[in-house]
Amino acid sequence: MIRINLLPHREEKRRARHKQFAMLSVASVLLGVLVWGLVHAAISAQIYYQESRNSYLQRETDLLDKQISEIKKLREQTKSLMERKDAVEKLQSDRARVVHLLDQMLRILPEGVYLKSIKQNGDRVDLGGYAQSNARVSTLMRAIEDSAWLESPELVEIHSATVGGSKLSEFTLTFSLTKLQDVDDAAAKSVGGKKEAQ
Repeated sequence: MIRINLLPHREEKRRARHKQFAMLSVASVLLGVLVWGLVHAAISAQIYYQESRNSYLQRETDLLDKQISEIKKLREQTKSLMERKDAVEKLQSDRARVVHLLDQMLRILPEGVYLKSIKQNGDRVDLGGYAQSNARVSTLMRAIEDSAWLESPELVEIHSATVGGSKLSEFTLTFSLTKLQDVDDAAAKSVGGKKEAQ
């Protein structure tokens, strides 16, 4: 016997397809939301990690900038202190040189020579005075040449002058102060020579 299905099978298939489509759509949407959530979470984690690294680097940079500024201040202070130290050492050496200059002038000044001015400008010394004769000025220049502290005497001028009714030779000469290193070397040689003689 022939059976005829009078049930609406096409409607049932269409409903099943609609149901299947709706389920697939919901599954697709859920899968899309899940993927979007995972991607968003991964990107957020990377952004957070990068921001934390950036803040760490910024803190370290600020710390280094502070240390660099402190180092600059220390260098400036060191430079200032070195300049002061050099100035003090220069003053100390100049003070010793002035003492040696006056000491040498007292030792080498020949009889009959009178000084009226001594002017120092760096290593150069200008000397002015009176002498009973030109020969006494020559003696003074030889004494300067022989001194360990003085060198290179040059006569600038000499002429006759009357001072207090006496006829004298007024002179001006210049000479140089010996460098401290040269004096130390000369002193060491003289000490060595004395030891050899003994």
